[in-house]
Amino acid sequence: MVSVFLRHNSFSMRLISLFSILFLIISSCTLNKTFLHPIVLEQGDKLSAYIPEANDTLTLSFNKDLTTNVTNSAGETPDLPYSIETILFPNRSGDTLHGWFFEPNEDYNGTTIYFLHGNAANIAYQYLFATPFVTAGYQVFIFDYSGFGFSQGEATRKAVKNDATDGLNYLVARKDIKYDHLLIYGQSLGGHLSVVIANENQDKIDGLVTEGAFSSHKDISASVVPFLGRIFTREMYSAEKNIVGFKKPILIIHSREDERIPFDQGERLYELANEPKEFYMIDKKHIRGPLYYADSITAKMARMVGN
Repeated sequence: MVSVFLRHNSFSMRLISLFSILFLIISSCTLNKTFLHPIVLEQGDKLSAYIPEANDTLTLSFNKDLTTNVTNSAGETPDLPYSIETILFPNRSGDTLHGWFFEPNEDYNGTTIYFLHGNAANIAYQYLFATPFVTAGYQVFIFDYSGFGFSQGEATRKAVKNDATDGLNYLVARKDIKYDHLLIYGQSLGGHLSVVIANENQDKIDGLVTEGAFSSHKDISASVVPFLGRIFTREMYSAEKNIVGFKKPILIIHSREDERIPFDQGERLYELANEPKEFYMIDKKHIRGPLYYADSITAKMARMVGN
């Protein structure tokens, strides 16, 4: 009897330990850290990257007022084909969010892109993904979610969604920013998020582009931790549920070489989407579309808005 009790007690303790671990895995804090990987920026930080449009390595640095300096490999200010306006706007929680508004110096085509970046780093790391569209004649507004870059607040899935809505409202309310058409372009987590924001704000936009987006939080969790990931992930909001209600033109881009978001999740979003829709299968790694396929993507976006 004693040995049976000890075996039963040992099994119970292991079971309790297992559920304790699962609780930690599925807690909101842990899930936020799983889905969101922000890098905070500080004054004095410098980031460098090779920018194909400039045919040079450009370095970004930041002033006290968070305006951005861009210098080339010679330490000089390059003659860029666009201007960069530093944006600071409040979200619904009262935190100040930081972003950029890119405007081409000439040949603006009348379409503005509201760019929602992925789950990692900050907009300084996304610079090279946004500028190919500016060079092609688009205005681009990109910002950092709460807890990313210079943006105040805490990075959570709830905050990311609220921030994306607040950012769109800010852009639409800026009467000095003129456009004929407004598209949302979302990459990775921003692609998943963009479907939700687009569906809830169809009256404000003319179309949607997703690149490397996952279909739901449960789906992407299950691709990493089969079975348990789907069971224990709280959805909150999902692209697959929202895309069925979206009635505007949509372009879904996904690489068959995507090493982070399974290709079939892009295919699933396309299957669920309403017409008019297009699936653009590309190569290269995760969210490299603007770097290697900018000409094709911009041509498809032009057709979306009737240009």
